[in-house]
Amino acid sequence: MEGNLAQTIESNLSRISHIQVAENPGRHEPGTGEIDYAFLFGFIDRIGYAGWIGCEYKPSKDIVSSLGCLKGQL
Repeated sequence: MEGNLAQTIESNLSRISHIQVAENPGRHEPGTGEIDYAFLFGFIDRIGYAGWIGCEYKPSKDIVSSLGCLKGQL
């Protein structure tokens, strides 16, 4: 909610039991905003986070087309 995602997560890792992500701005599908998910998820793995990550989004187009953002991501 406040930017500096990697630093904020690392600084609070011992207090985090669940991470919820959505794109910024607009909460649309991944890849439509400013969050570098490949970097962020890799970073989260490297610092040893073992909890759940919930992903949500508000489609910016029809739902079937918007799911294309997942190709190659899973």
